[in-house]
Amino acid sequence: MRRIIGIILLIIIAFGVILMLEKIPFGTPKTRVGKYYIGNGIRETGAPNIVTSVVINYRGFDTLGEVTVLFIAALGVGAAFATVEKKVDKKMIEPASLILSTGCRFLFPFILLLGTYIFVHGHLTPGGGFQGGAIIASAFLLIYLGCRGRRVNERKAKTAESLGGLIFVITGLLGLIFGGYFLLNFLPKGTIRTLFSAGIIPIINVAIGFKVGSELATIIDNMLEESE
Repeated sequence: MRRIIGIILLIIIAFGVILMLEKIPFGTPKTRVGKYYIGNGIRETGAPNIVTSVVINYRGFDTLGEVTVLFIAALGVGAAFATVEKKVDKKMIEPASLILSTGCRFLFPFILLLGTYIFVHGHLTPGGGFQGGAIIASAFLLIYLGCRGRRVNERKAKTAESLGGLIFVITGLLGLIFGGYFLLNFLPKGTIRTLFSAGIIPIINVAIGFKVGSELATIIDNMLEESE
């Protein structure tokens, strides 16, 4: 019976896809909104990366909600592990292999540099705050795997996380003050395809990069500490 239902559902989905392709040729914008973003995104936001302009400029309030969800997830992980009684006697930490221990010392600063580059240039090239923050968190994961026993500085991580969120909210409120709505791109757009351009988009990217990187690194730290 389940197999028959599955086959029927596949036929319905295939029929819908065929009708959609006949109505809208492949490769053309499926909605007027998408066509508007492609045609006017660079001129209105100053960001050649249309995806970033949509995520941070046109749909900036949604992005703030996504960052809030990540913050709540990090808070929940920390609260869950805080209720677990920590072991007093810890086992001897097994040293990492030569490749991991050497790689964590040499690659850590370069991974941080790459993550910073990704979110600083997010309005110019593929990337942004979320991608750069995830790369920065992966650098700390490499430290945990290769340089056993080292942990993230909890105070510094919370400071970076708080500053990132504060910058995001303050920038949005300044748009409300100067233009009448939250997260208005009120700064000058500058020269397109240069680093100092696109108004508030680079600022929001940097804030998201620090916030996402610190939150993910804290989650990784909590999980690894509990697993030992």
